[in-house]
Amino acid sequence: MCQYAVVDLEMCRVPKKMRSEKFHWAQETIQIAAVLLNESYEIIDRFSSYVAPEFGTIDPYIERLTRISDMDVKSAPHMKEALKKFIDWLPHDTRFVAWSNSDRAQIQHEIIAKSIVFDGVERLENTWIDCQKLFGTKLAATHSYNLTEALNLSDIPYRDGTHDGLVDAYNTALLFIKLSRTPEYRLNQHYITEVEGLSVSMEGLFAKLNLAFV
Repeated sequence: MCQYAVVDLEMCRVPKKMRSEKFHWAQETIQIAAVLLNESYEIIDRFSSYVAPEFGTIDPYIERLTRISDMDVKSAPHMKEALKKFIDWLPHDTRFVAWSNSDRAQIQHEIIAKSIVFDGVERLENTWIDCQKLFGTKLAATHSYNLTEALNLSDIPYRDGTHDGLVDAYNTALLFIKLSRTPEYRLNQHYITEVEGLSVSMEGLFAKLNLAFV
């Protein structure tokens, strides 16, 4: 009875002056969010926790992007406590899913840099499913798509709110559900036609520009 936790992190930037031999990463987690699916790929629960950064800062750009402010993380747990809350929330037979491998890598970086140890933390080293890679494999794609493009191509009505951890986790879950339930995956033909038409139009435009400069 395998269940799936579809995970999304939001991060702030770590100024260069705050990077050291101990923590030299450019980003630090400020939110852990996840959507839990049962073995039938049905959404059964949600998790979200802000995380207080120890090295990074929430600058105006990050605040506009994520809508997370200093006030939101002021009394939030640090990464160790937030990860423990996350692990305690998970059923024991859970596999992790994320849009790409970056969230898994970020968690591992912070576990090592912050010397995070507690019972169950080793579960985060389990196999993660890269939903972006899975989507590309289904399409035999020659390049990577972002999440919004993948949702549009898959004809999935999704929630607005990019860079909100829980919204991104939910939208990734919608795509993962469709990928998992649909052996013969079909794309949104209307969207493909529009994109192809735009591509042809752009090629014509650049051709005219090149002629103008000859």
